[in-house]
Amino acid sequence: MRFTSFDGPVWRLLPKALIATPSAPASAPVGRFHHSGQTAVYVSLSAEGAIVAIQRYLTDGIGRVLVPMRLKVDLVADIQGEKSASVIWQDLNANGEPSPTWSFSDAARHVGAQAMLYSSRSRPDLSHIVVFAPDHLSLVGPVSDFQV
Repeated sequence: MRFTSFDGPVWRLLPKALIATPSAPASAPVGRFHHSGQTAVYVSLSAEGAIVAIQRYLTDGIGRVLVPMRLKVDLVADIQGEKSASVIWQDLNANGEPSPTWSFSDAARHVGAQAMLYSSRSRPDLSHIVVFAPDHLSLVGPVSDFQV
């Protein structure tokens, strides 16, 4: 695992109901890189990446907004290109198995990383960041409506 710092723009595609709390952690009890009550805010390095990241959920009829933010952290674990972090964790979790992707975020959290940079599963040319310390995110705006 490599480490770096990060200070730059990131994007989230959020349900309109969450616009007042753009840095709020994921509400699902488990996700690609969080479990057991862990804090995780999933963001992308591009607006396009934010759309790609939630592609499987875009048919749910929920109105969304694209939220430009800034992330500034000193310690980011970088696992870009790590193929074993690109498994479809939802299928494993549905069968009662722990996601193998959790080992990456658990290791990053263990060494004090504030975030972890990883490649998009469906578009490896795009990257995302899971933020473990949401107080390092700030809204830069403007927020824009997103249409499927």
